Amino acid sequence: MNKLTVRDIELGGKRVLVRVDFNVPLNGETITDDTRIRAALPTLEYILSCNPRAIILLSHLGRPKGEPTAGMSLAPAAPALAKLIGQPVVFAGDCIGSAADEAISALPAGGIALLENTRFHQGETTNDAQFAAELARHGDIFVNDAFGAAHRAHASNVGIASYLSAVAGLLLEREINYLSTALAQPERPFVAILGGAKVSGKIDVIDALLDKVDRLLVGGGMANTFFAAQGRDMADSLVEGDALAIALNVLDRAGAKLVLPVDQRIGDSFSDAAAQRVIDSSTDVPAGWQSLDIGPATVKRFAEELRSAQTVVWNGPMGVFELPAFAAGTIGVARALAARTAEGATTIIGGGDSAAAVESAGVAKQMSHISTGGGASLELLEGKELPGIAALSQR
Repeated sequence: MNKLTVRDIELGGKRVLVRVDFNVPLNGETITDDTRIRAALPTLEYILSCNPRAIILLSHLGRPKGEPTAGMSLAPAAPALAKLIGQPVVFAGDCIGSAADEAISALPAGGIALLENTRFHQGETTNDAQFAAELARHGDIFVNDAFGAAHRAHASNVGIASYLSAVAGLLLEREINYLSTALAQPERPFVAILGGAKVSGKIDVIDALLDKVDRLLVGGGMANTFFAAQGRDMADSLVEGDALAIALNVLDRAGAKLVLPVDQRIGDSFSDAAAQRVIDSSTDVPAGWQSLDIGPATVKRFAEELRSAQTVVWNGPMGVFELPAFAAGTIGVARALAARTAEGATTIIGGGDSAAAVESAGVAKQMSHISTGGGASLELLEGKELPGIAALSQR
């Protein structure tokens, strides 16, 4: 990586302003999944080991429209972080102004303050220069560790870099190294697995990967559109009618590289209680039914394709895995990936639903890397330069 990291600079006695991704799910005041807070711990613990004057944390949560919004305060994250890191975390009721200034000035040496949701101000999402300058006043050094927001050109991850030296945190460095290396210098065979609902949302990823991978395995709702483009009747299945020409073009370009499901699990309704059958992918879906998962023969076929793979990137589930009746395909692929990791392959999970899928399959800890940013990981896989990474200081 050609960007400076937190290990490349002197932090002793400095106020270190850290952009973290604490965009955690909440049920009232309760954090239901603290994965993103835990992901920030290595960077924060490293900074603390360097004896800083203080650590000041910035993050967004949810999508408030530039004003304080009930249910989107970062307040619950402060005690959650304090418990994980083993020291008090002060919460400031705003990210700028007197509330932030007073909380920061009262910190003891090595203290930590978490400032309120940056998106409570309109200047965050518009990357307003004045708002960015007010945020930058809180620190002497800026560390960006929020990969999940790196594809957004916002004040708290891009604007601040105009006023302070900006370096990558350990999480951001790890994300860049895994995802960029997978594209630039993959150990072969290199296999990509793409799923999820829509072809159109991932056409740029497909374009970027086709020339790089040895195999491209496609499942989920995406596969329905490919089958429909080939003339198959998909009945009530999710199909992107306006993406049929795109799918045909991909099929023509990909040739034998693209592997579609050989069977599908169909249901007579979008429900966990639906009647279900497994049908061969060469046959039409019966009227009133819809494809909701890949079938067991496809899981076996995909596992065979993965058996020799040395690098695997996975983005998107193989079916409607949030319905247990239609989760078998996604879980089967996750377990096949876990087996490959144990045998020495590099397995990279592209965040979002894919990360949730390996968690639900109970094999998350067996993957080489699980990205913390779904949208950001997709854009990196597309070969795009992410604003939050571009803003960092060059090595």
